[in-house]
Amino acid sequence: MAGGGGHGAHNITHGGLSLHATKGWHSRVGQGMCAVMWLWVLYRAKQDGAVLMGWRHPWEGHGHGGHNEHEEAKHR
Repeated sequence: MAGGGGHGAHNITHGGLSLHATKGWHSRVGQGMCAVMWLWVLYRAKQDGAVLMGWRHPWEGHGHGGHNEHEEAKHR
């Protein structure tokens, strides 16, 4: 098996499992991607959180100005 590459690195071994230290840029990129993920989750919660929580139906208030297209078609 591969995986010997921890020569001189700061490794943590617990119960026979060795966790290798990450490089600095891996940690920064991971934190940045985590921030993007949470911003996306909060943005989506702002957009349709009420539907997800059951406070509003998905077809209510969808931005078409309250027009009932089916009723308008009957009157033409």
